[in-house]
Amino acid sequence: MKKNINVARAWRDEDYYLSLTEEERASLGSHPSGTVALQDEVLASITGGCCSTEVCGTYYCSPCPRWDWCN
Repeated sequence: MKKNINVARAWRDEDYYLSLTEEERASLGSHPSGTVALQDEVLASITGGCCSTEVCGTYYCSPCPRWDWCN
């Protein structure tokens, strides 16, 4: 008897995913949200969690300040 796999749960619930056999994991296919390739320039512009003086000339730490504070 083949086990019914809840695909959505498998991708969002790590414990459930780890409870699956290697064969069951392989049958899931790739992650439904897919993969994203970002260029180095885009990655360099992401500031979540780091400090920057480039926002509006002052020193801010994440979370990023509202953009309208710099205008």
